[in-house]
Amino acid sequence: MIREASERQLSLKDFIHPFGCELNPENRWVKLAEIVPWDALAAVYNERMSAGQGRPAKPARLVIGALIIKHKLKLSDEETVEMIREHPYLQFFVGFGEYVDKPPFVPSLFVEIRKRMGAEVFEAFEQAIVDQAVSLQRQKSSRKGSDGSDDGSVTQCDDDSSAEEVTKVSVTHHGKLLMDATVADQMVRYPTDLGLLNEARAISERMIDELHKQTGGDKPRTYRQKARKEFLSVSKRKRAGSKLIRRGIRQQVQYLRRNLASIERMLDELMPEPGMPFPLGRRLQRQYWIIQQVYAQQAGMYQGKSHRCDDRIVSISQPHVRPVVRGKAGRPVEFGSKVSVGMMGKLAFVDRLSWDAFNESGDLIGQVERYRERFGFYPEVILADGIYGTRENRQWLQAHGIRFGGKPLGRPRKITDANADETRNLKRQRREDERSRIPVEGKFGQGKNGYRLNQIRARLASTSEAWVRSIFLVMNLMALLRFLLPWLRLRLDSGHGLRITAWFRMLVDHFLAEAIHPDAWRPVR
Repeated sequence: MIREASERQLSLKDFIHPFGCELNPENRWVKLAEIVPWDALAAVYNERMSAGQGRPAKPARLVIGALIIKHKLKLSDEETVEMIREHPYLQFFVGFGEYVDKPPFVPSLFVEIRKRMGAEVFEAFEQAIVDQAVSLQRQKSSRKGSDGSDDGSVTQCDDDSSAEEVTKVSVTHHGKLLMDATVADQMVRYPTDLGLLNEARAISERMIDELHKQTGGDKPRTYRQKARKEFLSVSKRKRAGSKLIRRGIRQQVQYLRRNLASIERMLDELMPEPGMPFPLGRRLQRQYWIIQQVYAQQAGMYQGKSHRCDDRIVSISQPHVRPVVRGKAGRPVEFGSKVSVGMMGKLAFVDRLSWDAFNESGDLIGQVERYRERFGFYPEVILADGIYGTRENRQWLQAHGIRFGGKPLGRPRKITDANADETRNLKRQRREDERSRIPVEGKFGQGKNGYRLNQIRARLASTSEAWVRSIFLVMNLMALLRFLLPWLRLRLDSGHGLRITAWFRMLVDHFLAEAIHPDAWRPVR
């Protein structure tokens, strides 16, 4: 059950500090709280909640704020709760009216939060951030217009009209769309066929022990000590040969097949008729289904002398994780979800998240259409890796008047005196496009090095997806804080406040021109 309450930001004077002092308005959490669209995010979050049934839920401001704190500071669930309990600035950020020296909620609530926040919720969050960016840019444009300074946008104000009353210019193409794909690595042990089979065998032995307690009689032979010894004799070798590894896999496959047959006989004894309750608990029952699939895959690859199969399981605890062959230096294979990202200016949006490896070139048309849905127009140019430049994608972009910033197909044109200047200009344009595509790679580096995008610790598929999308949500909020809020806080009057240097003005204007075009943006819900 939800409680109707406004999520608007409290003033600093209203927050009651235990020591009687006031909070610093220049604190980073105070600044971030000013630009987060709390009411819009709370409305999206509360749509999944019942208005009249169940216990009263935690406020949406508290839940969303705690999620931002967790990924901004790279904390565990337990540490996030303790950090909020200890710091008044964080309590102000999540909407508390006064300092309270007790945990805001139990850490296990984070799991339920991640289960509740699906892809639709985060897409609505992204749109709320876009709306907030538009609002902040319009305030910036209004201030510049009221001071009589030149505004580089398409906003035009008459002499008799106010700064808010502007003439909107119809725009069909604007901005650059950067796109690329990466893998959000799960925190799983590096999988090997031998290690996976040994883990499945150990689980089957625990199932036999549990079923034997219910059936009684003679316990089936498992040869667990011998199987463990044979596994260690191979795994402890510094450089085991292919023949030795294959022999170890054959031994573990045989032990696992024997244990699964014993489990089947014991289940038939405990469940003589269909419809009877399953004798194993929920966790062991889930693991029983998984290890059967592991045995089928490993036995098939051993008999076929192959090293690949469809929907290959690489982790028993996380069977949804798949190997993704990337061909990167030092990391030829990654294990996690593959994320396709579209980036506009400094804002990055997750357009597709899949646990199966896919060719990202098939996402280009869908990403361009999502760009138009968010902003109301198509991009002028697409900056992407060469894999996106398929013939079908180029034809579709050409039909829609969009330039693809990549190397053209076919043989390089022959340079003559007549086309020398044109060829040099095209090469110069391609070099500029390649440099302009660097920010999307930097965004991946920021996510992996600064927000642990390569260390996803959630176990379920749904919670892992929420984890990945939360990281991109926080990075977008940090982009707004870094580039938009300083402009709103500084006054342009030469006699009041701080003076804005030319380089800082140029930096902010460049970001706003790339990412936020107020009068051309018409977000479509």
